[in-house]
Amino acid sequence: MDNHSLIHTSNIVIHVVAGSLALLLGTFALLTPKRKGAHTQSGKIFLGLLSIVIITGLIGVFGFGRNTFLLVITVLSGYFGFSGYRTLQTRSNQPQALDVVVAFMALVTVGYFLYYFRSIGMIWSPVIIYSTVGTLLMVVGYDFLRYLIPSPRYQRLWLYEHIFKMIGAFSALLSAFSGTVFEHYQPYSQFLPSVLGTLLQIGFITYFAQRYRQNSKSLKASS
Repeated sequence: MDNHSLIHTSNIVIHVVAGSLALLLGTFALLTPKRKGAHTQSGKIFLGLLSIVIITGLIGVFGFGRNTFLLVITVLSGYFGFSGYRTLQTRSNQPQALDVVVAFMALVTVGYFLYYFRSIGMIWSPVIIYSTVGTLLMVVGYDFLRYLIPSPRYQRLWLYEHIFKMIGAFSALLSAFSGTVFEHYQPYSQFLPSVLGTLLQIGFITYFAQRYRQNSKSLKASS
């Protein structure tokens, strides 16, 4: 085995191990109470592992010519995770240079993929291609439009945004994992994890919205 093959194999191993551990930590974070402690720590480790997945994925695409569509899935999960963490960190919709730069980088990545995609033709399932690209564009578009939301109103929205994006990062990673391991069952092996993620997003956001309304009613009653 030459050095090139050894580096490539090592990169794949690190990518797979980090992705598998990230899924386990992500599942644990979803199941633990949403407060500081186990949920917060497991979420931070999940983001660290996700960073490794993104770096090794980019190395695989640009260094070893791996499936370019994986670039979009990698960027989607990475952008979800980054933006979800930033939402929790800032709890504000005031423009930040870091957020704007990363959003533009995500758009450049989509542009690169679409250029590449046109040159080679459609070799992947259209439903996966269009839904993945569309989701990334939707999230980036929202992140620019949220600057127009009045700050007082956004104070009631940031938590739902954090939930939506972190579950999005988890489901995108699960979709990439499932689509690779169960390649012969595509597009369902990639599409169904996204459906599961959507259901989780709806469920968690609905739960916390109801809890917020109940707390608001309790505060009004006590005052």
